[in-house]
Amino acid sequence: MTGAEPERDRALERMRAEVEAALDRALPRETAWPGTIHRAVRYSLFAGGKRIRPTLVLAAGDAVGGDREETMPLACAVEMIHTYSLIHDDLPAMDDDDLRRGKPTSHKVFGEAIAILAGDALLTLAFRLLADNFAAGSDAHALRSVLIEIADAAGSAGMVGGQVADIESEGKRVGADTVDYIHTHKTAALIRASIRAGAMLAGATPSQLVALGLAGGNLGLAFQIMDDILDVTATSEELGKTAGKDQAQQKATYPAVHGLEVSRTHAKALVGEAHAALQSFGPRAEPLRALGTFIVERKA
Repeated sequence: MTGAEPERDRALERMRAEVEAALDRALPRETAWPGTIHRAVRYSLFAGGKRIRPTLVLAAGDAVGGDREETMPLACAVEMIHTYSLIHDDLPAMDDDDLRRGKPTSHKVFGEAIAILAGDALLTLAFRLLADNFAAGSDAHALRSVLIEIADAAGSAGMVGGQVADIESEGKRVGADTVDYIHTHKTAALIRASIRAGAMLAGATPSQLVALGLAGGNLGLAFQIMDDILDVTATSEELGKTAGKDQAQQKATYPAVHGLEVSRTHAKALVGEAHAALQSFGPRAEPLRALGTFIVERKA
């Protein structure tokens, strides 16, 4: 490990800690009525997690010279949307998983009805947070652009659409195009939007948004490919969720279509392309590059 790597890791950990504190401030207390829903929301949101998406929001804002006080509400909103999707993914009607981040999933602790409502609460709170915390005097056009970016990435044109394709592909022989569609929509769309929206709030130029969108799409796809690989190669203890579920449920994955080695090579190539797209941002994009490296090297 070089001398730069510990400092890089410390910088990312500081950003993660900032996100944790901001999320705690943004959520209702567990004692707020009705307490069950707020306990369920906090249970899932603070069950662990790498906070990749909110950190990408902050890092993208930093890359174009933004102020973290302005980008932090967006960072929290993105993590709430991501967590809502995990709660719903784990439901018996979806992936039917009992473990998430090493702990029993929301529906195992609170029941299916409360788990569904906890996801709903996080999704709606995310958009309320964006609207409530947009700085007074800020460009209304920027807020509109951010809302569109996030809503498209989370809805049927993005994450929801990818989830539908994922469900409908289970148990079927599908080609590379279908797997690419699922991965770019179910996972990569929100990662790409996290980067682009964070930069939008920070005043990015159109050319900067193009470059960051390219980097974000590549990092998002690489992230999901690594998820597919780890489902095959890691243990449940390492992952914090049930390993081998993709194969058991006959999911459409990169290793299933391309094999493990080709999948690894492609993930590394995608991160390399993302780094190349960030070259013009200089040292200010170092946290984004570090996150890209983490995505392809992670073990869980």
